[in-house]
Amino acid sequence: MLPVPQLLPVYSAKSVRERGQSYFVGAEGRRLPSVTTILNATKPPEARQALMNWRDRVGAEEAKRISGNASRRGTQTHKHIKHYLLSQDVPRPETVQPYWDSLSPVLQQVDQVRLVESCVFHYDLGYAGKIDCVASYSGTPCILDWKTADRPRKSLDRLNDAPLQLAAYYSAFNFSYADQGIELEAAAIVVAVPESPAELFWLEADTLKQYCQQWEQRVAEFNRRFRRG
Repeated sequence: MLPVPQLLPVYSAKSVRERGQSYFVGAEGRRLPSVTTILNATKPPEARQALMNWRDRVGAEEAKRISGNASRRGTQTHKHIKHYLLSQDVPRPETVQPYWDSLSPVLQQVDQVRLVESCVFHYDLGYAGKIDCVASYSGTPCILDWKTADRPRKSLDRLNDAPLQLAAYYSAFNFSYADQGIELEAAAIVVAVPESPAELFWLEADTLKQYCQQWEQRVAEFNRRFRRG
């Protein structure tokens, strides 16, 4: 079990939904679209077509079942990681065990936990999101984003919008905690895979900045399409 973490201040937020889109309302009262809402609304046509093709191939009911199982396993795994990072000893569900076994080598390199599942805001760009973890991995302060998968992804290109999501969190964290004198320069996506060591995709500052540029283009597209007038 990790030592009791020295957490950063947590910013409160209310989650609201409108017309199928999710928003966060922070202490300032501004309603900001979530990172996932922006990514879903601006998904490239080829990505939308690929998803439709998959649904047609497996059938609507099977697609719903697969998506539901993936969502549940992700939620359960995130919940248990949160308990672990906050030094809370709770029973581990059977469904989580294969993903926990995959993650364990990575978690053993995590310490100096500063933030766990907390909202961050970027008021200049106009969005908000909830990050999984800010801690040190192998001695380097970073953002860690947890994912689960049925099989290894092998490359960033096969993670769809996950790198853009991470870049959004990275930028919003640095904006939100600028007054704490903290600026991160690294982040990682960790993919837990049953019967296999977790994949860790490490992104240094230069790579993150490239993804941040792409993310800002998606934010601008969202604003053009949904904030006219």
